[in-house]
Amino acid sequence: MPIDPSKPSTNTNGSPAPSDEYSLTVGADGPVVLHDAHLIDTLAHFNRENIPERKPHAKGSGAFGHLEVTADVSEYTKASFLQKGRETPMLARFSTVAGELGSPDTWRDVRGFSLKFYTDEGNFDMVGNNTPVFFMRDPMKFPHFIRSQKRLPNSGLRSPNMMYDYWSLSPESAHQVAYLMGPRGIPLSYRTMNGYSSHTYSWVNAEGKITWVKYHFISDQGVHNMTADRAKAIVGDHPDIHREDLFNHIADGDYPSWTVKVQLMPYDEAKDYRFNPFDITKVWPHKDYPLHTIGKFTLDRNPENFFAQIEQAAFSPSNTVEGTGLSPDRMLLGRVFAYNDAARNRLGVNYEQLPVNRPTTPTNQYTFDGQMAFEHSGSAPTYAPNSYGRDFATGYRTGSEATWEADGELVRSAQTRHAEDDDFGQAHALVHDVFSDAERDELVDTLVDLMTNFDMEEPVIGNALSYWRNIDAGIAEATEGRI
Repeated sequence: MPIDPSKPSTNTNGSPAPSDEYSLTVGADGPVVLHDAHLIDTLAHFNRENIPERKPHAKGSGAFGHLEVTADVSEYTKASFLQKGRETPMLARFSTVAGELGSPDTWRDVRGFSLKFYTDEGNFDMVGNNTPVFFMRDPMKFPHFIRSQKRLPNSGLRSPNMMYDYWSLSPESAHQVAYLMGPRGIPLSYRTMNGYSSHTYSWVNAEGKITWVKYHFISDQGVHNMTADRAKAIVGDHPDIHREDLFNHIADGDYPSWTVKVQLMPYDEAKDYRFNPFDITKVWPHKDYPLHTIGKFTLDRNPENFFAQIEQAAFSPSNTVEGTGLSPDRMLLGRVFAYNDAARNRLGVNYEQLPVNRPTTPTNQYTFDGQMAFEHSGSAPTYAPNSYGRDFATGYRTGSEATWEADGELVRSAQTRHAEDDDFGQAHALVHDVFSDAERDELVDTLVDLMTNFDMEEPVIGNALSYWRNIDAGIAEATEGRI
């Protein structure tokens, strides 16, 4: 039952609170007594007020809205919420990756772009970023990467030396690092950045045909970024500038929106495409697989309580609905486990019973009990199969999940290379062909600043220069000439 803020305050058991100003003491100047249950409960709860913050993506903000589908994509997916004319309520959470809860919004960092759609077939989550690629393609490397972006074990300080030590020894990171060091490394606001699924997902139509899909969420406000100098100037007065901007614009009725587009690849083309289409460090060139507009989402409602509705929100790529699915993307398959497990650790095993995470459609799952369980199945059988009328999934419903073929021995190895697979080609194209002259100049300024004004040292500086020489020789030469 919701709290009634107009009602006089109560104890946690619902009885009237004796006082929210004074403890129970032995006389006016005597000691506090242990049997002041209201005081003890107040202090004990205060000591437990904080929950573990997310390891990555700790600092963020979000809002509620709705998705409207305007195109007919039934040829590719049978998902109910993706049919033309459908409107689906949703939640969006935007975040930085490396910073803690109290970190400023203006650090150079990738931004998380997570969406939860409360569909009539269950919750569908999309966990992405404001860049279309990522730092690595194998989940084994993910914890090591995140630690390299956090803090040194001795000083507790963040370290460009540690970051570049990791990046320069991990060539597959080049494409994402080029994005990060470029203009998109510091967005002007959450409203003015694009979002991407980054991963390749799958759609399944009514006949069971699979199509590979990448999602793009294009800001209708345009893409606008901050220079490093602007970010440094604003952080003193507005460390939460992105949170302020999103909340205030929605409160003022200036609702941000994003056009939803997809790239579609026929199932059979993936095997022999010129590079691995399931490698998250790569993009699919638009000339090969153009963007198709399918709808728009708009954020028009701020949270009423930030902790309950944003901090306790949990997203996972495992939350799919019929007509949508996964792919052989290694990072995606690792995240399918990791995100749910992180939520179990942070929020508790029954985190999906929290209002912000609860599906709007009725559920009948065979998971039970555990801490903080408040939904239950009454006296119905807790096992399947059973003879007492509680339904269960029998056998396997063909077409209920996306599937693909795989064969081979169990190995630990790099992915099979396709004809044009490499680690630096797309990073070079981004810096050389997409960045403007002014953006390349600012990139050099950023690299020089990192290599001269922070803790970078040899051999990391030399490795970093070699890394950038593989991305773009001109950028490396200009940087080396100034350090």
